[in-house]
Amino acid sequence: MAGHSKWANIQHRKGRQDAKRGKIWTKIIREITVAARAGGPDPESNPALRLAMDKANASNMPKDNINRAIQRGAGAVDGEDYEFVRYEGYGVAGAAVIVDCMTDNRQRTVSEVRHALTKNGGNLGTDGSVTFMFDHVSQFLFGPDVDEEQIMEVGLEAGANDIDTDEDGLTEVLGAPSDFAQLRDAFEAAGLQPEVAEIIMRPQNEIELSDADGAVMQKIIDTLEDLDDVQKVYTNAVFDEE
Repeated sequence: MAGHSKWANIQHRKGRQDAKRGKIWTKIIREITVAARAGGPDPESNPALRLAMDKANASNMPKDNINRAIQRGAGAVDGEDYEFVRYEGYGVAGAAVIVDCMTDNRQRTVSEVRHALTKNGGNLGTDGSVTFMFDHVSQFLFGPDVDEEQIMEVGLEAGANDIDTDEDGLTEVLGAPSDFAQLRDAFEAAGLQPEVAEIIMRPQNEIELSDADGAVMQKIIDTLEDLDDVQKVYTNAVFDEE
């Protein structure tokens, strides 16, 4: 990345997320609620719910908050009726953007997403306009202090499709979304703790932006991530995260 290694960017992003912990809890609660509604309240038979609960635990969310979100999704407690919706578009310099949302009002959400893009020089696209540039994958990222050979051995045995270590010692393991749970459980059983464990939209190719364009792109992403309805923002742009 321009001026930053991927490892440095991960640490920087985690620090920024810690500063937004209250907002992140709100987003995770919505994710838990929607997952419980779609697949039931048992995380053992609902991988999406298990992943959302893992995120909640990683962010130190109280168990009571998690349980209330599950009950709300399962219909035991009244609450807002959220649904998943995805928007696609472009930031600056042709960089693609995917914005995943949980909303109880599509009209409000699309208006806010469109405004966040257009006021910073981007634009909202049509369905399918950029998703073909991304792959839907399970992703695990391990820091340079974790044994690369052990990661490779455990990952391949558990069904990983690709394992790669960069010049900073950051090891990335990729697999099918359906294999997320077995990969996560295999790493956990081997005592291997990833810095990142998610099911994501991963860009097939990256666009490196200039410092000026990168600053604008960072502003677009920050503005989108600060929207209450936005759960996750993906881009194929790489830039400084200062």
